[in-house]
Amino acid sequence: MLQAPVLARILRAMAVAFEPEWGIATSRELRGMLAPEPADAGTFVGWLMYFSHRRGPLPPLPPPVHTEPVEDKGTLVILTPERFTASNPAHVALARDVSERLAQAGLLTPLRPCEE
Repeated sequence: MLQAPVLARILRAMAVAFEPEWGIATSRELRGMLAPEPADAGTFVGWLMYFSHRRGPLPPLPPPVHTEPVEDKGTLVILTPERFTASNPAHVALARDVSERLAQAGLLTPLRPCEE
């Protein structure tokens, strides 16, 4: 099993505590490469992402992408176990591939307003 980095543990804890629809940990540089400015929350990928089950099921994702369930709430997606850098062409290509797959599955849509 993949050893979760500190960011994965933080994102997991936030998902459990706040039950968001979507969450992300990424660099501003990668976001700028993959998402037009300004990009709506929920519409772009990063090194680590969280998708609530409310957004729908995840499609199959390519290696080395790793997914982990977050209780009964959703799924944590980690693009690569190594430190993700936007200067690494292989990392950016992986992020673009995953972005296309998630978009085709309908998971990269703007977040809906919070329900109280």
